Amino acid sequence: MKKLILLLLTIICFIKPVYTQKTEVSNATFETYKKAFVERFWKIYPNWATALGYHKYDSVLNVPNAAQTAKELTFASNELKRLKNFRINELSDANKIDFHLIETKLNDITWQIKELKEYEWNPATYNVGEAFAYILAENYAPLKTRMSNLLIKLRNVPAYYETAKQTIKNPSNEYLQLAIEQNEGNLSIFESDLVDSIKLLHLYPESEDAYLKRAKNAADAIRSYIQFLKDYKNDTPRSFRLGNELYNKKFEFYLESSYTPDEIFKAALDRKEYLHYEMGKIAVNLWLKYFGNQPMPTDRLVLIKKVIDTISVQHVRREDFQSAIEKQLPELTRFVKEKNLVYMDPSKPLRVRQEPGYYAGVAGASLSSPGPYEKTGTAYYNVGSLEHWSADKAESYLREYNKYVLQIMNIHEAIPGHYVQMMYNNKSPDIIKSIFQNNAMIEGWAVYAELMMLENGYGNNEPEMWLMYYKWNLRSVCNTILDISVHTKNMSKEDAMDLLVRQAFQQQTEAEGKWHRVQVSNVQLCCYFTGFKEITDLREAYKKQQGSAYKLKEFNEHFLSYGCAPVKYIRELLLKK
Repeated sequence: MKKLILLLLTIICFIKPVYTQKTEVSNATFETYKKAFVERFWKIYPNWATALGYHKYDSVLNVPNAAQTAKELTFASNELKRLKNFRINELSDANKIDFHLIETKLNDITWQIKELKEYEWNPATYNVGEAFAYILAENYAPLKTRMSNLLIKLRNVPAYYETAKQTIKNPSNEYLQLAIEQNEGNLSIFESDLVDSIKLLHLYPESEDAYLKRAKNAADAIRSYIQFLKDYKNDTPRSFRLGNELYNKKFEFYLESSYTPDEIFKAALDRKEYLHYEMGKIAVNLWLKYFGNQPMPTDRLVLIKKVIDTISVQHVRREDFQSAIEKQLPELTRFVKEKNLVYMDPSKPLRVRQEPGYYAGVAGASLSSPGPYEKTGTAYYNVGSLEHWSADKAESYLREYNKYVLQIMNIHEAIPGHYVQMMYNNKSPDIIKSIFQNNAMIEGWAVYAELMMLENGYGNNEPEMWLMYYKWNLRSVCNTILDISVHTKNMSKEDAMDLLVRQAFQQQTEAEGKWHRVQVSNVQLCCYFTGFKEITDLREAYKKQQGSAYKLKEFNEHFLSYGCAPVKYIRELLLKK
């Protein structure tokens, strides 16, 4: 028996190094593949590369014609074949995630081209503004270098928009109008910003004329496209509703969630009921403070709305909206440091700016973060302008973003929300996770950050702050209910407005804006609650696993260290670790 055991141990000793060596070879080969894959990917999608700070293809603007579409399909097919050369069980945990991310993206590319076909019915997909604006605004290279690339890139703008005209078929009216608005916002890039940068080069007249001519040709092409859209005879427009089959497939690719649309829809309905219950308790406690001996409404939703509407008159002036945001960011930074919630790199700048024109018509506030290649780039907090709004519309908007909600929005968009999360993403050594960012993880982190801040005492536990937080969280919940209901259950505008105004206590202007948004987007509105639920579920599981050793800061930093990977993959690795 002793001899047999000794023999088995000897065999194991010989086998184990062979297995380990095989695994190491597989991972090394996969690492080599990933580098080559990324380079091939950027050749196909140069504007995406530019946006993430990879500037080798800044001069390239692909014309979205049939040849380009065929090139994308061939690329996806070839890469899927290459992936089959790897045995996923031989890869490290991190590489297994990357394998899944690459595979999902390639299948998504194929599905979008062959089945979704958004390039036919969504004219807003044709928009060159952001790529040009980024190259002009960011000082990652000398102006002369950046302008030389732009001069080449400008050459294809007319062909780009001519192809768009020929490709569009039976568009949705809502996307038609969005495309007009966004491309009108693009004009200043080519007629003002670009021209100003050309003047700064101090070129010889003939060289300057070459730049100015291409800038004018680009602006003319955009104007021609805008007029084409305005004149488009759209007798039988496509519905903006995506429909159940397409929606479920996009949900699968876009969110990569552990939940199905039906499961997350039910969870959102349950969360809505919980929030109504908690808000009702707070509203009862605040009634005497704001209404004295006035009779209290018996209808819970009416009671909550009356208290919220009364508190909401506390807001900044229209002209101070952006400056109020700027002033608050240092306060949020101090709180995060004092409570030791997550490390923030002080060397990473954040600037508040007016929302660029090419972002028009989708959201009132957003964050633009430098890409993973742009280690010293600037993050921008984009704030929509209220300058040209009517007094009534502006007042409605400001009540929605009252002094409490404005703070929660700043937590979400900036600190410790999107801004902090993207800092960690850009530090990740794994470029695949940084490129193929999971939107449920990104938005989920921002929504989770709101709760985390209040749990740790932000706002001094004032009942008004908690009431407004619940209202804001209800927005994420109702985003999911709205999006799924509109795109798969034919929810009417009337029912949507009831959900948003009566049940979610939103101002009319905010609700109208959300109705517009759900008509010009799909699935994205589910990111917030889906990611939030997955992250809070994960935190509870991690907390239970760690027991007395649990530390919030460690959880936050471990979670963020995986980049923008889907939460279901982070969960697997984090709990295993």
